[in-house]
Amino acid sequence: MPIDHGLPWGRRCVEALVVGTTYHRGEFVDDADAQLSIRSKAVNYGLGCFGGIRAYWNDAKQELFVFRLSDHIERLFESALILGLEPPISENEAAEAVVELLRRNEAKSDQYVRPLLYVDSDELSPTLTDVPVALSIYAQPLGKYFGQESLHACVSSWRRVADNAIPARAKPTAAYLNSALARAEARRNGFDEAIFLTDDGDVSEGSAAHLFLVRRGELVSPPSTADNLEGITRRSLIELARSEPLGWTVVERTISRTELYAADEVFLCGTAAELTPVTRIDHRAVNGAKIGEWTTALGARFHDVAVGKADGWTHWRTPVWA
Repeated sequence: MPIDHGLPWGRRCVEALVVGTTYHRGEFVDDADAQLSIRSKAVNYGLGCFGGIRAYWNDAKQELFVFRLSDHIERLFESALILGLEPPISENEAAEAVVELLRRNEAKSDQYVRPLLYVDSDELSPTLTDVPVALSIYAQPLGKYFGQESLHACVSSWRRVADNAIPARAKPTAAYLNSALARAEARRNGFDEAIFLTDDGDVSEGSAAHLFLVRRGELVSPPSTADNLEGITRRSLIELARSEPLGWTVVERTISRTELYAADEVFLCGTAAELTPVTRIDHRAVNGAKIGEWTTALGARFHDVAVGKADGWTHWRTPVWA
């Protein structure tokens, strides 16, 4: 059953959590045994970084495909490098742990996997140097992240935290307070999601998802230098859009706020969000408040590739049960 938080925006599509197995500090343990102290630096200061990985169940092939596993693990380790943390195991070992975790949980449905690298210390000060680092990984079933077909978004009054303040491309846990503030503001004001601007006033991304728009026959997205995460789903969509059978023109450039209102189509994307249309922004209809053709076509193409229905792209899919 879906989790319902009792609010109009709270009907999540995260499936009810199933008690299972978590990878924690080098071991596979029961979920209930994967714990941190209330004194932990990770809890008190958010000292760490994390990733989000999707795995898609193909019923016809009776196979679970992890989408771009090596790319996600590589980004996690790059995040650790930016923060100055030393992972306790190698990238290959981390990838193997993800696959083994899904097997141990007998995962045969769409899954979301969350690996976390964090400072595993109970000392008082918020330090990133000369500290022990741990890796924990959990998995859970996940359907549609937003739980609805399209979104009504607003431009947030909160600005995206600058890369020179808290590096967004490192996906640090502490930076998601910025996302939480923007999303809370949006929902209190009756919107589904928030859109960040940079300190310069340019469009950055959603609260936890990248942004694309369609305008004048081009697919447009802010560059990864616009204080946003170097998104793997974003990169995937750009490559799929440029390749056959779509063959679209894709442009990475600065986007101004008012371009959102003049866009032909807008959608958000990310590992959890996948590809989610935005049909209203600041009470202005996008494409007549209807989901557009470009959004529909690219979403279908992405799904077919991720779930293993499309020919090719096997280098993006890691089978769990093969």
